[in-house]
Amino acid sequence: MNWKVILNIAKTHLITKIKQTAIAALGVTFGIGSYITLVSFMTGLNTMLDDLMLNQTPHIHIYNEIKPSKNQPLTLYDELSNSFHVVHSIKPKLNQKKIHNALPIIQYLEEDDQVRGALPQIKTSIFYIAGSIEIGGTLTGINVIDEANLFNLRDYIVQGTPEALDITDNGILLGIGLAEKMSLAVGDRVQVSTSKGDVFPLKIVGFYQSGVADIDAVQSFANLKTVQRILGEAENYITDINVKLKDIEMALPMSKKIENQFDLTAVDIKTANAQFETGTTVRNLITYAVSITLLIVAGFGIYNILNMLIYEKMNDIAILKATGFSGKDVQYIFMSQAMIIGFVGGILGLLVGYVLAKFIGTIPFETAALPRVKTYPVNLNPMFFLFGFIFAMVSTFLSGYLPSKKAKRIDPVTIIRGQ
Repeated sequence: MNWKVILNIAKTHLITKIKQTAIAALGVTFGIGSYITLVSFMTGLNTMLDDLMLNQTPHIHIYNEIKPSKNQPLTLYDELSNSFHVVHSIKPKLNQKKIHNALPIIQYLEEDDQVRGALPQIKTSIFYIAGSIEIGGTLTGINVIDEANLFNLRDYIVQGTPEALDITDNGILLGIGLAEKMSLAVGDRVQVSTSKGDVFPLKIVGFYQSGVADIDAVQSFANLKTVQRILGEAENYITDINVKLKDIEMALPMSKKIENQFDLTAVDIKTANAQFETGTTVRNLITYAVSITLLIVAGFGIYNILNMLIYEKMNDIAILKATGFSGKDVQYIFMSQAMIIGFVGGILGLLVGYVLAKFIGTIPFETAALPRVKTYPVNLNPMFFLFGFIFAMVSTFLSGYLPSKKAKRIDPVTIIRGQ
């Protein structure tokens, strides 16, 4: 078998029918290009939506949950131990919001090799006082630099910096919705009132925008020590611990371990965002289903074009066989044509997909909910390009293999006699 002769004949066939060759190659090009463009754009959007929610969510959230008391006064009477009890209107058990021994627990967690960081927080309900109006909201005490490093807080500060809050003892990072309601600017002062009626003036050092309007209308942040001082609590007063892990898949088993070990409520990220994760899974499923459908449709188009090409080359096949080429030689000639079309069309498709995806990534996309996003997000994952090229080669191989088997079995005498 002389591959040089076979490839030369394949090249001659492709060049003499340049119009059909170009159409077949363009079928591959636009199929792969459409796949790259769609999957890059859709996965980019999905990643942006995931980051919007998950970047701000700890892998494990530890706190004291308010629960109804499991033991009622009736259970104290031994005489009624074998009786069936029905108790209505059970009230929640009186327990403190503070996590007992929070600092030793944080130290213990940070010594775990699976933990990237464990950060203390204090969450409390307050009122923002604007003139004679009181607006209810939530004040969260944080170690702002640690929050910026582990939970990307910096990405959601639209004015000011985490460092400005860190060095200002009486500073506050105000939700953008609150700032708009009260017509406040960076550098202004806002008064906050606790549930006890104590009023404290705080200086606005920046604005926070999560992208969720309901959160931005109530949420604000201050230094941990500032909130402890506002509440009149000691330095060991902590209401929440947020844990960031090296592997998110370890969140569920570790949360169960923490609950059993410290008698606290520990909620893992997948449980806390179960509905959101379901939406993400459905969006990804639709994205990949549509993308693969595009590739399959392109594959059928390639098959039809190559099939018609072989029927038009019946005379050439008869001549090749009459001059001594075997059926396998003829099959390899048409298989070579298919693979050349797949290679050229695949490379062009990757270039077209890359250019279109980059172009989409330059289109302005500005929304008040996502202040850091300036253009449409695209995800140029190299695996998309690799999969697209492999599919181009496999689809053209199959599209060329089936018609070439027919060419292999053609009887040259029948064709010549028919002429």
